[in-house]
Amino acid sequence: MATNSTWTVIFEDKSIVKNNGAEIGTSYYINDDAFWNQSKFSNIWAIQYENTAVSDQVEHRDETAHCSYADANLGDFQEFINRWDSAHLAQLQANWDADNQNTINEDDTYQPETEAEKIARLGARPTSYSS
Repeated sequence: MATNSTWTVIFEDKSIVKNNGAEIGTSYYINDDAFWNQSKFSNIWAIQYENTAVSDQVEHRDETAHCSYADANLGDFQEFINRWDSAHLAQLQANWDADNQNTINEDDTYQPETEAEKIARLGARPTSYSS
């Protein structure tokens, strides 16, 4: 499998990796057997999408030669990007939800920050993400 791709899809791991931008190297496991078990993917081992070696983007499980994504006839790659984006949004939301601060009162009790204080500190909770 060649390198320098924008996206990597690993079928055995059911994962999609973004290889560019601020999220470089970020991988998400996509828990959707109906998606991964589509017949069009039955002989695919991995995809290196937007690879600098175009003829080496799709690796097959058997002895079939590597080929370009277009030649593999797998449909629009956007379906992988959309799944990664959804997983990334869920992670951003979980991070935002977990990032809480408390104030220690004079009597040593804790007072959680209000939603308005949290928004002022972090910005609004993420509601969308697009690669």
